[in-house]
Amino acid sequence: MEPGLYDSISEGRRSGKKKMAVLIDPDKVRISNIQEVLKLAVEANVDYFFIGGSLIVNNMLDQCLDSIKKLCDIPMILFPGNSFQLSYKADAILFLSLISGRNAELLIGKHVITAPYLKMSPLQILPTGYMLIDGGVPTTVSYVSNTQPIPASKDDVAMCTALAGQMLGLKLIYMDAGSGAKNPISTSMIEAVSQTINIPLIVGGGIKTPEKAYENVKAGADIVVVGNAIEKDPQLVKEIADAIHSVNLVT
Repeated sequence: MEPGLYDSISEGRRSGKKKMAVLIDPDKVRISNIQEVLKLAVEANVDYFFIGGSLIVNNMLDQCLDSIKKLCDIPMILFPGNSFQLSYKADAILFLSLISGRNAELLIGKHVITAPYLKMSPLQILPTGYMLIDGGVPTTVSYVSNTQPIPASKDDVAMCTALAGQMLGLKLIYMDAGSGAKNPISTSMIEAVSQTINIPLIVGGGIKTPEKAYENVKAGADIVVVGNAIEKDPQLVKEIADAIHSVNLVT
C-alpha cells in the first residue's frame, strides 16, 4: 500500500477524526456550474472529492478533473462505475470489489483488465470492499452490476461481509445505499460494522441532511459521502461538512 492518502484516511480512523467526501458525477454536474460546488466545498473544508458515476465516458471525466484541479487542491479520488472510468488526472482510485454481490466480474474480473493500467499509473490504489445496501428503491448500481443489495435490516450479514473483506486484505469498506436512495443506511448497521472491523469505513447514499450525516459519524462512519443532495442544493455542502467536522471538536 502506497503512503499518502491511505495513511491520512487510516490515521483519521485511529484518531477519530471524521471526514466528508463530496461525490461528483460528471454526467449530472454541468462543467459550467461546477464552480459553485467547488467554491462551497473549499469554504467548508471538504476533505475529498469522489469522482464517478455508472455511465460516464472518459472525456467528460477528464474535463471534470481538469476543472477541479484548476480551482482547488482537494484530493480527487476516482469512484469508478466501470473499468473504462480511469484517468491519470486524479490523485487516487477506489479499487472496488463488490463484495456484497456474487458477480465474479465485479469481484475480480474487471480488476484483472485494469491492473496493468493502474500499475503504470501515478494513481494511489485504494483496495476497497464495496457493499451495496438496500436503500428502498432500485438503483443504477444494482441494475448495472446485476446483483442484489444486502437487506437494510440484516446488520449481521453486513458485519460478516465487511469482516470477510478485511480478512481478504481490503483496506477500506464502503457501504453504499446508492445514488438517490430513498432510505439511508441505518445507524445500527453502521455501528455494527464499524465495531466489527478495524479498517476505515466509508458510508454513502441517501444522506440528505446534516442531522443524518452527524448520526452516521457518531455511529462509526469515518468518511461520509454526499452527492445527490448537493446536486439539488449546493448550499448543503457547508451545513453537512460542519455537522461531520463538529464531532472532531469534541474532546
